[in-house]
Amino acid sequence: MSAGSHSDDAGYPDDVQAERVRIIANAYDHAEQIADAAMVAILAQIPAYAARDDAFHADVHNQLVKLCRSGLRAFLDHRKVTVDEIAYTRQAAARRARAGLTLVDYIAAFRLGQQATWKSLLSFAGESAAGRQAALSMVVPLARYNDLISTEAANAYLEFQRACTAGSGSEGQELLESLLAGALPERGPQLAMAGAHGIGANGGAAMVVVTATVLAGKPRGAQDTTVTEARQLAAAAMAGVGVNGLRTLAVVRGAEIIAVPALNRSASTEELCERLRAMQRKLSATGITLAVGVSTVVTGVAQLPKAYQQSRNALGLLLEAGGVLALPHITPFRYLMLRADDTARHLIDPGIAALLSDDRVRGGTLADTIRAFAAADMNLREAAEKLRIHPNTAKYRLRRIQDLTGRSVRSVNDLIELLVAIELQPGEAWPLSRGGG
Repeated sequence: MSAGSHSDDAGYPDDVQAERVRIIANAYDHAEQIADAAMVAILAQIPAYAARDDAFHADVHNQLVKLCRSGLRAFLDHRKVTVDEIAYTRQAAARRARAGLTLVDYIAAFRLGQQATWKSLLSFAGESAAGRQAALSMVVPLARYNDLISTEAANAYLEFQRACTAGSGSEGQELLESLLAGALPERGPQLAMAGAHGIGANGGAAMVVVTATVLAGKPRGAQDTTVTEARQLAAAAMAGVGVNGLRTLAVVRGAEIIAVPALNRSASTEELCERLRAMQRKLSATGITLAVGVSTVVTGVAQLPKAYQQSRNALGLLLEAGGVLALPHITPFRYLMLRADDTARHLIDPGIAALLSDDRVRGGTLADTIRAFAAADMNLREAAEKLRIHPNTAKYRLRRIQDLTGRSVRSVNDLIELLVAIELQPGEAWPLSRGGG
């Protein structure tokens, strides 16, 4: 329940607060039985649920138990439930939509589950005055929790349905194929769809191509959720990351999810990438690990094939850890370092490699000093300020680097060699999985 903030306890006598804890604890311990009661009501009142097989019923039962305990646990911890804590409802919503249940039946099942929880709380309250008052004090928190889970479930259900209808086959699929071939449909529903997504309405409109893939073989704790469903969920989420008031065209294409977001007039990618990172984190909370590559900005449909290849190149650098890598936000130097192979690493001078290996064990202060010195355009005082150390300390570190490697940071060639060695040393990875890029 969104029940459980300290303010919910305010003003109640100690005996009522004690009864609240007792009632909620009992209900938490009996979550399985509450789910049993809810299932009896659901199967009796909703024919679409009754007609399903045992595996489907077990999935629904498991969902009811989790929803019950999520709310009750928060109440016991004196806090409110967050959206991230009930992220599992999004995958359940996708499974219900895939099974062909109507949204009306789906929400009706939620309502019956909520009723079973409330009846259980009343039962555990007993006949004492303190127990009855404690039960009444939980009406508002329970209603808040019910609103939260119902809204999240309904939104996820509708998003999944939209992704299936718009992105699987039909106009969405055909439109994407046309765009990736560098052509805008001349007429018909595909042209209308392109305009609705901000594509082609203005010949010079700025766009990027986003290519993503689901890395997890099966989302965590998702029972029947398949990788195919995970891709549909990701496409549905990606469709909502537009920055110009329009939905983004997002289509599942084989193992990839491809989107073509239209940018705002400034052609800035900052907000878009921030939303993509938030989307990636939200999906990660549900057990879906996503890798997302973002192309450079293009200003015409004819450039979309090039942008698609760029996004795939960026995606290829993320296929181990996932995350978001946006080409507009990295330098050519960083891009080249990310794409370096073992041959480049073997070209590093052994003396430099040894220094950096030892430095890493000691906290990486020398590598940090080299980076700061380069970022400050070889200005020692600015580098020291950035590192929050005395200039003499920075000077000592740079002299030590020169003594140990024979490389002078005042030489452009030597400084570049040192920077390359830093970025290519084993285990040194850019923070891509945390949204870097």
